[in-house]
Amino acid sequence: MSDYTGEMVLKENLKLLRLPTILRECDACNRAAIESASGYVDFLSTLTTLEVQERAAKRVKRRISEAQFPALKTLETFELPKALGLSSHLVRELSDGKFITQAENLILLGKSGTGKTHFAIALAIEACRNNFKVRFSTVCKLVTELLEARQEYRLKQLMERLKRYELLVLDELGYVPFTRPGAELLFQILAERHEQKATIITTNLPFPKWTEVFGDVTLTGALLDRITHHCHIIEFNWASVRFQQSSKKHTLNTQFHKKQSVDVKGEQQTKTG
Repeated sequence: MSDYTGEMVLKENLKLLRLPTILRECDACNRAAIESASGYVDFLSTLTTLEVQERAAKRVKRRISEAQFPALKTLETFELPKALGLSSHLVRELSDGKFITQAENLILLGKSGTGKTHFAIALAIEACRNNFKVRFSTVCKLVTELLEARQEYRLKQLMERLKRYELLVLDELGYVPFTRPGAELLFQILAERHEQKATIITTNLPFPKWTEVFGDVTLTGALLDRITHHCHIIEFNWASVRFQQSSKKHTLNTQFHKKQSVDVKGEQQTKTG
């Protein structure tokens, strides 16, 4: 078989085997192997490594897309110095995904603007990188989705799909109270995940006030009993990061306008003189 014929067969085989990265990089790696006089094993090792890396990158991208994040927030952009009490050791411990494999929950509790959602998304993106199946939703959106699915007789399919997520992130619990049916459906979701799958919940309400959202003392007590059983609870009790950023921006703008005003007055005085 001639080199040309062999090359044609190789490329056709790579297409049939669905190895697009090897197909794309084959010529370059072949030239590099000839120049360095490396053996067949090194050549194949380089090509297959590139294929594995490309597939891993695509898998992570697909996981992140399927998770339906409202924005992409990473741990690299989470400002730990402002998050007093949140140690880098704890962040590393959570980001490795061990709490997911152990079906533990994580509750992020604190005022609005303190970075709870950012931190939840960042941990969920790390989970995607570690090949966990993730879903993000606000609590209000999920409850609405559950109620609509029940009305359209597809609640069972939706609940089965939600079970498959190894990490479920529920954002903003406490902003909107539920109807009794909505509270019961959310309870069912969380109860079925108990000791089976991991859940992250962000909330601005302390536990004693959860009854205001669920509307029933007994149901709320049963829910808290389950989700706090194997759970990491982190209190975001520092000042609002968003408020600090807005205040800083306002201060800078004020200083800028004052400087402009002084400069204008200086110019007017110069012209008058």
